[in-house]
Amino acid sequence: MNEIFSIKDKVAVITGASGVLGGSLAKSFIEAGAKVVMLGRNHETLQSRVKELAGSEDHAFAVEANVMNIESLENASEKIIEKYGKIDILLNIAGGNIPSATLSPDQSFLDMNISGWDEVTALNINGTVYPSYVFGKIMAEQKSGSIVNISSMAAYSAITRVAGYSAAKSAITNFTQWLSSDLALKFGDKIRVNAVAPGFFIGDQNRAILLNPDGSLTDRSKKVIAKTPMQRFGEVEELNGTVQFLCSDAASFITGALIPVDGGFSAFSGV
Repeated sequence: MNEIFSIKDKVAVITGASGVLGGSLAKSFIEAGAKVVMLGRNHETLQSRVKELAGSEDHAFAVEANVMNIESLENASEKIIEKYGKIDILLNIAGGNIPSATLSPDQSFLDMNISGWDEVTALNINGTVYPSYVFGKIMAEQKSGSIVNISSMAAYSAITRVAGYSAAKSAITNFTQWLSSDLALKFGDKIRVNAVAPGFFIGDQNRAILLNPDGSLTDRSKKVIAKTPMQRFGEVEELNGTVQFLCSDAASFITGALIPVDGGFSAFSGV
């Protein structure tokens, strides 16, 4: 039974691999026996991460690429095919919120920085669509592959102060459903596209919003915990199992799904 959950020897491309979430997934996939291609904009940082997580390029391969640039991604695709001959998995991890797109507590939508809106929506939407477009072509030729996108609790219901991020992640949920249908109908049932919706995890992008300088919870954090039945934030490693499952043969009849990994946040009304 364990074999059905295996991703051993699968070639997994991970965008945003130098970040906290991407790095955690890369480490998990390497330990599971996958051949991991770590994509990011800074080659030196990626090489350092390869040495840190894998020790050598036997199990991980650093490729410089910009998820916002099709030509850059196509160049990366050529390098990956030259080295491995296939791409089995694409994890679209690059994205997240940015400070200029976050409203302060006393601001409204009408005070929003439009350039911040443009940046955060482009990063999260195009930063997922472009890699799917480039690497999806390889999967279409192979007639097999698994794509996993990152949505958010913000796609379920309104979360204050992050309008652009919320809109972008809602678009990712819809794009996941659309792409899963299109690829299955046109290229067969071995190509699957799913998404996970993380709950609240403390990372570099949201630390200042969720934690005070002394490490105590902010008022916003207290509201999050009050609506999370597990009464805690998630640990980044707690996403790894769900993502691996979606990339394995155990999920062979799952496509177009959005799976929350949120400690019950999306299920609880707060009452």
